[in-house]
Amino acid sequence: MRLDGRRESENVEDRRRMGTGTKIGLGGIGGLIIAGLITLLMGGNIGDVLQQAGGMGMQAGEGQTEFTPEEEELAKFSSQVIASTEDIWSQIFKEYGIGQYPAPTLVLYTGSTQTACGQGQAAMGPFYCSGDQKVYLDLAFFQTMDRQLGVKGDNSSLAKAYVIAHEVGHHIEYLMGTLDKAHRKMQATNQSNANKYSVRLELMADFYAGVWAHYESRLFNSISDRDLQEAIDCAQKIGDDYLQKRAQGYAQPESFTHGTSAQRMKWFKRGYETGDVRQATTFQESDATL
Repeated sequence: MRLDGRRESENVEDRRRMGTGTKIGLGGIGGLIIAGLITLLMGGNIGDVLQQAGGMGMQAGEGQTEFTPEEEELAKFSSQVIASTEDIWSQIFKEYGIGQYPAPTLVLYTGSTQTACGQGQAAMGPFYCSGDQKVYLDLAFFQTMDRQLGVKGDNSSLAKAYVIAHEVGHHIEYLMGTLDKAHRKMQATNQSNANKYSVRLELMADFYAGVWAHYESRLFNSISDRDLQEAIDCAQKIGDDYLQKRAQGYAQPESFTHGTSAQRMKWFKRGYETGDVRQATTFQESDATL
């Protein structure tokens, strides 16, 4: 994905030197992914994961004061991606007569950080908190994508940008009122039905990430066929069925919270191919057509 010469966002809060320097051992972010238990991988029900991560017994080390060139490259890339989402969603809101787009803040942190939704932990993966309208990202997650999930691509790949764009997708859901409405329904029903609402929220965020990629490609010609394939491969490898089969050899559909690999690829591709926010219809689809 070509972002050379593109601006960096001013809506970035760098807390990396404020982090705990958390050392993640067995049961940390890598373990959670392998076990298929990251509820918040690419967004999700933040309260449950905050509680889970808080009880993981992580060890705090020395706060990091220097960053490697790779980390600085990833930080710049993340800032450029969030800037791209600002430009594109501002244009989309204008085109569709929605109004002015209030952009979220990207928070870079190391180990753990305080959020309006509770204590954030690197073990949760990237997440969006509607309480403060911020996207939280520990850059170490990108290394986990490469090592634990085998997601291909360099430090400026569309697969990594997709992670950020998905979280911004939850921000769009919040601005549209979809997120709060779904969360209220989730709190008023049983766990099985709540999981179904969660899946539809996640697939909608995948769709919005695809819409962003559509405009990014159209306006800047920055996305190659290889970039697109890497992003689709990433969506495939974070499907609930893929993660559960990898962890335990079988899938439990009733426990899905993010959607199958096929569903995640489908909705990202639909957003990319159409670029039409009106087709964010995951809550109108039947279980069979979702």
